[in-house]
Amino acid sequence: MRLHRNLVFTVIDSLNFIFNEGEYADKVVAKALKKDKRWGSHDRKFVAETIYEIVRWKRLYAEIAEVKEPYNRDNLWRIFAVWAVLRGYNLPDWKYFEETPVRRIKGRFDELSKIRKFRESIPDWMDELGVKELGEKKWEKELAAQNEQAKVILRVNTLKTTKEQLRAILMDSNIETEFIKEYPDALVLKERANVFLTQAFKDGLFEVQDASSQLVARFLDVAPGMRVVDTCAGAGGKTLHMASIMENKGQLIAMDIYESKLKQLKLRAKRNSVFNIDYRVIESTKVIKKLHEKADRVLIDAPCSGLGVLKRNPDSKWKLQPEFIDNIKNTQREVLENYSKMVKPGGKLVYATCSVLPSENEEQVKHFLTTEIGKQFTFVKDNKVLASDSGFDGFYMALMERKK
Repeated sequence: MRLHRNLVFTVIDSLNFIFNEGEYADKVVAKALKKDKRWGSHDRKFVAETIYEIVRWKRLYAEIAEVKEPYNRDNLWRIFAVWAVLRGYNLPDWKYFEETPVRRIKGRFDELSKIRKFRESIPDWMDELGVKELGEKKWEKELAAQNEQAKVILRVNTLKTTKEQLRAILMDSNIETEFIKEYPDALVLKERANVFLTQAFKDGLFEVQDASSQLVARFLDVAPGMRVVDTCAGAGGKTLHMASIMENKGQLIAMDIYESKLKQLKLRAKRNSVFNIDYRVIESTKVIKKLHEKADRVLIDAPCSGLGVLKRNPDSKWKLQPEFIDNIKNTQREVLENYSKMVKPGGKLVYATCSVLPSENEEQVKHFLTTEIGKQFTFVKDNKVLASDSGFDGFYMALMERKK
């Protein structure tokens, strides 16, 4: 296996942006892939996957390379050399690799792989928190699952096509997919491919959405003709799913504190032929008050630590701070208490996060049910999805009903 200079330089530049300038890996990768129009799919795959791999295993590789943050360019080359040696590449005779201790790298890898925080490449504080909340055995399994490459999952837009039709259409573009049992709207790619370039995507026949995330809209039990509020809609993956289950009938109110995210959702809705969405930016509490006791269904897809989606966002392991998790728990309490007031008597509420920590999940629901507004709700059921059990993202959702 040969290393190509221009591809490796792109990887090094990208790692510098992510590790030293705090940029987000997905944005950096997207930019890197536009760098050279002559690259074929193999080149692009090498660039994207190598960047993500090194970001995912940063702590382990840096420890083997014996470099400390902030990383200068020489440090980044040493980290890259560790990756290349462990991946079985023959190092070319470039000056950057002149003193690479190949045998020592392999020996250090074997040695450090016995210690979980290095083996799974995770900050000390995060490892301690995971053990505290999930217990040693469960956390160990979850961490290993979160370090696997995420599968590409599509959600069929049932307003325009069926799962079977979409599968056949993608097959014509040489993209093979499989159905997933118990996920009625999902197709999983057999091999990674850039599905955004397909005509089927441009025609709005599907969205890319993890299988765990696809459970939420059905958990909320939405139906055509209802008034449904998605309180933290973001760019709207779950909003669009609800719209398709509602068959474009009824009113779907998508709210967010960021107008830019709702603009993104508008574009996606247009492509999906979804036209029952009403967009509202949460600029003040008035926006919420206007809807008190007016909604049949309310979804609170709460801001969270994202510790269920590390396989998708490996750089968040290095960006997250313990204080952020403490602060986000306060935010979760606030949104639960404030936004739940929009549910009308007899209506239903779902509180969801993409975290696996009980303190962000069950414990928040338990606390909510003791509050003044929470006492008006009955807990119906919840679903705790671990990546180690499902193979998909870690997720949590709790369904509650407002008493009549």
